[in-house]
Amino acid sequence: MPDLDLRLFRELTREDYIKERRNAIFLGKTGTGKTHMAIALGIEACKNNFRTRFATCYALVNELIEARKEKMLQRLLQKYVRYDLLILDELGYVPFSKEGAELLFQIISERHERGSVMITTNVGFADWTQTFCDPVMTSALLDRLTHKVHIINCTWESYRLKQTLMEKRKHREKEK
Repeated sequence: MPDLDLRLFRELTREDYIKERRNAIFLGKTGTGKTHMAIALGIEACKNNFRTRFATCYALVNELIEARKEKMLQRLLQKYVRYDLLILDELGYVPFSKEGAELLFQIISERHERGSVMITTNVGFADWTQTFCDPVMTSALLDRLTHKVHIINCTWESYRLKQTLMEKRKHREKEK
């Protein structure tokens, strides 16, 4: 992670952002370590007694849809509002249905200034409309998320791709 802003990452490990109910967004290509960094910060938050929940966006949306069908949505929403830190992984990998997008918006809106949200995504903000399908809701969601946010741009190349290329190079050298 050659271009990682170490000052900002160290600041996030101190967890003041959780106390201040600020958000964090890891933005970058696949394989750049966004999820690993989010998990590491989540573990640190747990060690310091912050109520933390990690979920992929897709799994959370499915859980919310199921809760709505079973008439348990309000209870589930309140559960998610109580976490000090909610880590949502892989936003943008799978577009949401209208219902799913609305439910995820509802959680993020409920948490606004009540708890921190950390998101990992490979989609730039301008393309979030494709994930949420509604430009007005996407704008409102981004307004809430980017208010008091730390953005970590993961601009380096994929670690997995780099590792695969190195292994292929080593294999070719052995064959010579």
